[in-house]
Amino acid sequence: MTNIQQFSWPIRVYYEDTDAGGVVYHSNYLNFMERARTEWLRALGFEQTTLLNELGVMIVIHSLSIAFKSPARFNDALQVHCTLANAGRTSMDVTQAIYRDGVQLIEAQVKAVFVDAQSFRPVPIPPAIKQAMLTL
Repeated sequence: MTNIQQFSWPIRVYYEDTDAGGVVYHSNYLNFMERARTEWLRALGFEQTTLLNELGVMIVIHSLSIAFKSPARFNDALQVHCTLANAGRTSMDVTQAIYRDGVQLIEAQVKAVFVDAQSFRPVPIPPAIKQAMLTL
């Protein structure tokens, strides 16, 4: 399953996101991507608090790789894209990219796993979530 669904979320770079040179500090890109994945789930109708409190499930990051292509700077208006590359039994692979004015700044591959909130052992992706991810 490749490029099943793409979601985009706007992010503004604030002063607190930057280093002394006014460039986004590298770890803040991870925060931007986390926000976009959270908003993607919300747009699909699922709050992470509901997953935790009602289903006893959390989504954790198993692994990621990130390529820094060009820096973002203070006050830039960015678009963070999430594209579902694969939905497995317990995990999903998401390709994420960050753009400024149509120019790609960041590309990342993220593997997220659904786990039991108590044991942290992998569990199947809840059927309603998987179905929503696969169809829009």
